[in-house]
Amino acid sequence: MRLVADFLATGLHGVGLGVLLQWVGSLAGEWWADGTSYDLTVDPLTPIVGALLAASSLMGPLWRRRVRLVAFGLLIMFALYVGDTSTVYRLIAAIAGVVIGHILSGRARRVTWLKRSFGEARVIVAVGPLTSWLDPNGSGAFGLAGSFYGDIFPTASDINELCASSTSAVCDDVQRLAQLGGIGPIVQTFVPLALLLVAAWGLRRGRRFALWLGIVVNLGQIVLAFVFLSLIASFASTDTTDTTGLAAIDVGEYIVWGGSTVAVPAAVAILLFVHRKRFALKSPREAVIRFSVTVAAAFAVLALVYSVAGAFVVGAYIPQGTTIVELVLDLPRRFLPVTIIGVTQDALVPPPGLVLVLFQWIGPAFWAVFTLASLQLLNADDQTVRVGDHQRIRALLRRGGGGTLGWMTTWPGNVYWFNAAGDAAVAYRVINGVAITMSDPVCKPGDERQTVRDFAAFCDAHSWVPVFYSVHEQFLPVFDEMEWQCMSVGEETLMHPQTLEMTGKAWQNVRSSLNRGVREGMTTLWTTYDELSRPYIAQINAISEAWVSEKELPEMGFTLGALEEIKDPDVKLMLALDASGRIAAVTSWLPMYRDGKAVGYTLDFMRRADESMGGTMEYLIASSALHMKEEGVEVLSLSGAPLAQAPVPKGEEPPAPTVMTGLSEFLAKTLEPAYGFSSLFKFKAKFNPSYSTIYMAYPDPLALPTIGGALGKAYLPTMSAKEAVSLVRTLVR
Repeated sequence: MRLVADFLATGLHGVGLGVLLQWVGSLAGEWWADGTSYDLTVDPLTPIVGALLAASSLMGPLWRRRVRLVAFGLLIMFALYVGDTSTVYRLIAAIAGVVIGHILSGRARRVTWLKRSFGEARVIVAVGPLTSWLDPNGSGAFGLAGSFYGDIFPTASDINELCASSTSAVCDDVQRLAQLGGIGPIVQTFVPLALLLVAAWGLRRGRRFALWLGIVVNLGQIVLAFVFLSLIASFASTDTTDTTGLAAIDVGEYIVWGGSTVAVPAAVAILLFVHRKRFALKSPREAVIRFSVTVAAAFAVLALVYSVAGAFVVGAYIPQGTTIVELVLDLPRRFLPVTIIGVTQDALVPPPGLVLVLFQWIGPAFWAVFTLASLQLLNADDQTVRVGDHQRIRALLRRGGGGTLGWMTTWPGNVYWFNAAGDAAVAYRVINGVAITMSDPVCKPGDERQTVRDFAAFCDAHSWVPVFYSVHEQFLPVFDEMEWQCMSVGEETLMHPQTLEMTGKAWQNVRSSLNRGVREGMTTLWTTYDELSRPYIAQINAISEAWVSEKELPEMGFTLGALEEIKDPDVKLMLALDASGRIAAVTSWLPMYRDGKAVGYTLDFMRRADESMGGTMEYLIASSALHMKEEGVEVLSLSGAPLAQAPVPKGEEPPAPTVMTGLSEFLAKTLEPAYGFSSLFKFKAKFNPSYSTIYMAYPDPLALPTIGGALGKAYLPTMSAKEAVSLVRTLVR
């Protein structure tokens, strides 16, 4: 019932107030009201839009802000650039919907303004002219471009008709004007729009280059507006016969259209300059140099090609008598919009042929290069590790913090954020605009909330989507306060060596592997990579290479270490040696410190030789746990099992399934043939561990597809086409 009531109320308000506004305008002789008097009045979208905006009052702050921002942005844009009665009625209905929804929502009667990012507003302003092109007959105040661009250049029939009744000088001018047309110059008229879209995209990312690009383009728009209006006025004043189809312009329309085409870009340029401090992110120096060289080279090559080609036919240029010097001096105008060319001075037009093609297309070609180079520059992020960052993160990890997975933050591929005090850090990597962290934040107990918030603010300043990946349960209250979404991404399996007793039926398989290893003369060696002899290093390399070569699928990274990660001097290795002294299996253990002392280890790298006995890995892990018990280690983590879910304790009801748990189960089953996540989880269950769920926290559910793609690239950064085919084939089988 409420939907029907909102539908009718907003529809009646939109149409009723719109008709009243139009009637009052027509009585006053207002040009828009007169020009749209025959437009469609009843439009079903009017009450639909009103009902949607009324319903937005019942949404949460995030979605209420989004719905209203997008809806009003589009409605205002269409009203200004198209300007028919339907667009205006929809806008009125939307305003009525917000007011009605606020009254009926039951919240406090005060109006709450939802904050709007400047970047989003700037995108809407930049996209506006495109709508004008989509409806050339638009009646909106900002619809100037679509009203006249198609009428600048005369057609062949116009030329023939004009030349039959005019002087030869007028005929020559019109023919030259026609040669200034063509697809290339028309494409070049879109250059300001393309640059505005690039600037809007960069502004959303907080880029300083986009700020100045937006200011320069808007100032250029003002210059183009004056030039263009002067050109139209000259046609309207001199061509009284209207042989080219140019009609006289109403003075009122000329003032409104002219004022809007100057006032809007001027206001945007001023607004950008006033808020320039919001766009402080500079591109890396290398990216700036690459951009400058690319743009300069493109200009030089295109200019040289055109100049050389034009020199061969300079005698055939119009006007006659054109010299090579004049051709070179005229060259910069090839990169300007055609309206500038047509009014600044006489245009030098080549004869039909290759040179005319170059004449028309070197401008669009240059601006295409400039646009692509600008996008590359705006997309360049400084993802380099600064000198001393590795030492700083290791010092913080030795003090304590980061959790059982914290030492993974030292791996290659991560960059580091440190708070202002330097006593908290987050390791992350940016992929496709998503800042993915690794492990818990490295901070003192009690500083978790502030560390998470500060890093999220840092990401927001860079227009990245922050994603805290592989964080533990103690951080969930922080994300709940921030109204973020959390989902389980796996289960970490934990053992506690100081209370470890391998007795009872549950340990039978592990004890059997231990006893068999002892009978076959196996021994263990607790060491580091730097302490290994060259024969041992060669054997580990051979075991690892054999393991990798047996798999057609790409080796995963990110939270899964490989051979390079075991070379860290702080990482411990536990080797299983057979009776002959050869390495049968190898495991690596990442340290977890407290006050400089290792109080825990996390299993990472696991490889065993093909000819080793069955149960070697069980023997090696059990031996490691017993060794850690002797060393006083408090916690042993068998690391996380991706996409796994902890078994439900006996006597407890399993939690109700959700969309996310269903998705995790589906992914686990799908990827099992390729990577055996479920098999790995079952293997770790042999050691009777306790379970600790690891989570992914993210601010926006709409970003999940982007986050999923970024995580896929993080785990498989170097996957080749052949490996991708093998992965698909394995999954299908």
